[in-house]
Amino acid sequence: MINNPALTEITCLRITRCLTHLWQILLASALGCLLLLLPMSSAAAESVVLRDDSPLVQAWPSLKELSDPEKKLGIDQVLQAKDHFRPPQRAYGTLGLRKDAVWLHIPISISDQSNGLWVLDIDYPVINRIDLYVTSGNKVLQQSTLGNLQASTQRVINGRAHTFPLKLKAGESYDLFLRIENTGAMILPITFNKPSAFHTLALREQMLQGLLTGLAICLLVYSLAQWLSLGEHLFIKYALLISGSTLFSLLQFGIGAQYIWTGNVWMETHMGGVSALIAITGTFLFIEQALAGPDLPVWLASLMKLGAALSTLFAVSYCFDLISIHTVTFIVGTLGLMPTVLGTPGAFKRARRGDSIGVYFLLAWTVYFITTAIMIEVIKGRLPVNFWTMHSFQFGATFDMLIFMKVLGTRTKSIHAAMLHATGERDKLHSLAHSDPLTGLPNRREIHSCITTAIAHGTSEKIVAVYMLDLDGFKQVNDQYGHDVGDELLISVAQRLQASLRSTDVVARLGGDEFVVMASELKTHRQAQELAEKMLSAFNYAFVLSEQSCRVGLTIGYALAPLDGNDTQDLLKRADAAMYSGKQDGKHCARRTDATETQASLIIPQAEERRSNSAAA
Repeated sequence: MINNPALTEITCLRITRCLTHLWQILLASALGCLLLLLPMSSAAAESVVLRDDSPLVQAWPSLKELSDPEKKLGIDQVLQAKDHFRPPQRAYGTLGLRKDAVWLHIPISISDQSNGLWVLDIDYPVINRIDLYVTSGNKVLQQSTLGNLQASTQRVINGRAHTFPLKLKAGESYDLFLRIENTGAMILPITFNKPSAFHTLALREQMLQGLLTGLAICLLVYSLAQWLSLGEHLFIKYALLISGSTLFSLLQFGIGAQYIWTGNVWMETHMGGVSALIAITGTFLFIEQALAGPDLPVWLASLMKLGAALSTLFAVSYCFDLISIHTVTFIVGTLGLMPTVLGTPGAFKRARRGDSIGVYFLLAWTVYFITTAIMIEVIKGRLPVNFWTMHSFQFGATFDMLIFMKVLGTRTKSIHAAMLHATGERDKLHSLAHSDPLTGLPNRREIHSCITTAIAHGTSEKIVAVYMLDLDGFKQVNDQYGHDVGDELLISVAQRLQASLRSTDVVARLGGDEFVVMASELKTHRQAQELAEKMLSAFNYAFVLSEQSCRVGLTIGYALAPLDGNDTQDLLKRADAAMYSGKQDGKHCARRTDATETQASLIIPQAEERRSNSAAA
């Protein structure tokens, strides 16, 4: 733990510089990858050779395409147009965003040693329709319709993606034709797998998706629980962000269609755009609140809120098909990076002054920018399809969720610290309002409350005694030695009274040299008298102060509840009257009031006048 502020600042500055250089390097690397991986025309291989000793074979090197803009070509026409097929002009495994239908031709040769059992796997679940034809010569041998809009009960293999079992003969050659139609990107990682290899790869992908989805759900539940318990809106905005990213992954990798919204066509056609816009909305709101303060100008905060509102508007519009998936893709590709762009200056400022939240955001945004850019380029057909590019957004979103959870943890810690500070300030104010600043004893307001509470629970067998105490000779000590000694004496008196009483008894200072003691749950009035005598005996020896030793006496008047009444103010008046009577009869005594209401009313004004004269002195 670094406790030196200067060293902490230097360390954070170095981290910030490193992150800046890292950002530049990563951006340069990403741009380099884009340049290196731009589609290049190349001659397609003659055919896909399927051998049992190669359990997984890529189809793309031998694949050719034929556009069908009018979407009217049938298999018979396609068989007559083999010579019109051309190698794809996009990156490996993707045809990008297309509005036309596309026919794919894959020539297949079966090894003599193969048993002919293969599984065709198109591992991109969000393809709307795939018409599959296995032909030999001009004859169709096998035919099937795949796609995420097809009922799951009609699938030959009911899994995440689009699969079809092939039964082929050893030593034979075939032509595989696929008609692809999709409202979104035509991402087509097509492979031929032996059944055992297919099941192994499918199981690995299921486990990966289960792990990442389970983590996202745990973070979502945690953030909702924190929002409900703390009432902090940042948690619900984080939950919105997680929900969008998680729904997008569930759609993109087929888990949603397989387990959650099976057979729901609307979800399959709309969830991709809607979930992406939900994630963008949550990101705008989350960053705006997390960076709120002097580093985020008011106009910039308003712009982020406007971005969230626009994202929500576009999501609603897409739900009602007011805008197309191509428009949504453009919006996501541009608006999706705006929260990062708008928040980066504020994050840099925070990071430069040593705020860890700024560092966390810069790190998260670096990863988010790269992974999102990769996914967008794959969708547009400019980056090739492989395990890392297909999962880039999911991995990046998971990383960001964890980093943002750290931001939430830091924010929660700040909230907790603020709550503790507020509680401390509240307790301090309560103490000032209910205690005597010199002795620390309860004041008039607090002892009044304590007596009222005790009387409410008192009975004839649980007597409450209220004692009014006044020091004898205190004014002389105060005049002779000064107020500092007088204050020290009052503190010593408070300590001695507390030491002579039970732990449940309450000692309070009304002001000057007047104190009140409340004792509850006394069994008899005799016990109350004994307690008073104990307090008197505590003043039989001198008080040793820091520079002086002095003696003061004590006069006590007291009243009992319910024997003398059940009203707090009345009991205090009776005790005060008894104490004044003791003063008149020689001081240093304990006396319980036995005066009638009329007699008490005559004595009380005199007691009030005495206190006024004492205060004036």
